[in-house]
Amino acid sequence: MNLAPFIFIVCLLGSCVGYSSQDEERKAVEMMSLPELEVEAVSIQTELGELANYTLRGSVGSVGYRSSSYASAHRKLLLEVDLETEEVIDQVVLVPSLWRDTQVGVRSEGFPIAFRVIVGTEDESQEVASYSVEDQLLPRIAPLVVSFSPRTASWVRIEVTEMSLLISKEKHVFQLSEIFVFSGAENVALQKKVLAQFSSKREQVSSLTDGFTPYLMDAAGGSLSKTRVMSIAEIPPLPTLTLDLGKEYPINQINLHAAHTSLSIPMKTLGTYSMPSYVRISGAKDAEFSDEVFLCKYDQRSPFNTGPVIMRRFDEKVCRYIKLTIVESQPVASFMGETRAIAFSEIEVLSRGGTVSFGAEVVASENLRYWEQAVELMTDGLNYYGEILPTRVWLEQLARRHDLEAIQPVISAELTLRYERQKTYLLSAIWVAVALAVGIAFTFMIVRYRHLRELAAFKERFAADLHDELGANLHTIGMLSDLADASKESPEEMSGYLERIRTMTERSGHAVQYVTTLNESSELFSELKTDMRRTSERILTQLEHDFLVEGEEYLSRLKPRTSVDLFLFYKECLVNTCRHSNATQLKTRLVATPREVCLRIEDNGKGIEQSSGVPKSLRRRARLLKAKLNVESSAEGGTAICLKLRNGK
Repeated sequence: MNLAPFIFIVCLLGSCVGYSSQDEERKAVEMMSLPELEVEAVSIQTELGELANYTLRGSVGSVGYRSSSYASAHRKLLLEVDLETEEVIDQVVLVPSLWRDTQVGVRSEGFPIAFRVIVGTEDESQEVASYSVEDQLLPRIAPLVVSFSPRTASWVRIEVTEMSLLISKEKHVFQLSEIFVFSGAENVALQKKVLAQFSSKREQVSSLTDGFTPYLMDAAGGSLSKTRVMSIAEIPPLPTLTLDLGKEYPINQINLHAAHTSLSIPMKTLGTYSMPSYVRISGAKDAEFSDEVFLCKYDQRSPFNTGPVIMRRFDEKVCRYIKLTIVESQPVASFMGETRAIAFSEIEVLSRGGTVSFGAEVVASENLRYWEQAVELMTDGLNYYGEILPTRVWLEQLARRHDLEAIQPVISAELTLRYERQKTYLLSAIWVAVALAVGIAFTFMIVRYRHLRELAAFKERFAADLHDELGANLHTIGMLSDLADASKESPEEMSGYLERIRTMTERSGHAVQYVTTLNESSELFSELKTDMRRTSERILTQLEHDFLVEGEEYLSRLKPRTSVDLFLFYKECLVNTCRHSNATQLKTRLVATPREVCLRIEDNGKGIEQSSGVPKSLRRRARLLKAKLNVESSAEGGTAICLKLRNGK
């Protein structure tokens, strides 16, 4: 979808309400999405390749009209084109005068900054366009196309209210190269009178409607013309070229396109190379020209009265045959010497704005000498640069090129900005992705480390539980077995020991199940005090035991896992006392407060050896409880084990 027309319309609407066209362009471009901008950039580039190019004239020629210079830019100046008759018009084209600026290159000079375009008849007038400094018409080298709905008019007026600054000095001037007024495809202002008025001063201007512009017609399509020069033999009568249009047409305009000019710098030929200086053109319905009628003439007279296309408009005549009589020709210099010759890139015959001479047969008189097919090239529809366009289409393409080339940098800048933003966003996304990947890896490492720690803790707890549970039970079973063996003579006593062995065996089975699942602590140890007392009675069968619990109501705050660990710690202490201390008495004190739980176990045994230190099994269980462990041996003998941990853990 080509959005350039939309942007151009938005800019025009913006100028009507007082906004800068450049601001409106930016606003319109900023409204577009990135895909739309990319499509639009390609569309503009494609369309530019299909439009006529700015190719400028060289050599000497008409430069249009220029007013006097003024210190102030704000002066009212009028240019009025007299169409002589009422015409239905729909477009006015203003062609700027061009100047070579040493700083920026070719640019327009004297093109007005603020002006109105007014059309009218003797009875009425109407403004069809108005421009001000906000419209920013400059800089430009392209024509300004003013299109409007069809209006009947016998005159067109350009009313200038603000002039632009001269390039070479600090003064203001109003200057134009050409004015076109179109009725459909016809330029009805061609060769019409123009009146210039400044204050009380009035003057006639002819160079604004002579059809000459600062451009060469350089269309995008078509191949270049291979125009050949036709030399003139110095024998009478006057040389002629006759065109057969194939049928009768109402003819009202003829355009003579000059042959290609030299592209060397400096130019080695004039810009109107081989263009006759005087041509008389007539028409007829009869091939013998028995009904010949005069159509128009071209009389150069001055080197300034020439250009790449000689346009002549006249009253409509119905003709089939067109004859060009070469009254005067210009000398052409060559390596062979100076000779007289003529050449046309194209002879274009128009009927009400449309070309009717394409492919027409051309017959040259006998006193013209030329290369083969030279006459056929005069109606092939091509000039030196390619296809010959209708004048209105050509000027519209140049204006369209200006609009697109004005929009193109705005779109390119916006695309660059969007790409930079995308680059920034992408870079940010990459960094976020990297950070996320690092975070995921770090999280994975942390999780793995925690799992490894949990596994290590599980293994440690499993080993501790297995040691503390089964070790104590197996020690008890061993003691009961010894007692059973010693009571062989008393079956009843022996039966009691065997029953207790049976009970310890079942309890060991439950302990193994607990150690395996680690989820049955609440079933194994429902009451810490009761379990501790019962276990001490089973293990300490031959010791006097004093068991005391204080703050029993606070023991319920301990977590089940902590209760289990505390119980197993106590159980391991009892087993170690029985095995190694040779004690006869043992005291157990379990004191619970809202903040702390303290377990103290004292015996009257031989005490702990300093070299062996605290048993590894007790240190391991204390570490699992995150408790403080203190083991002391008194001088009188015996060992005191004190374990302190925070309540609520």
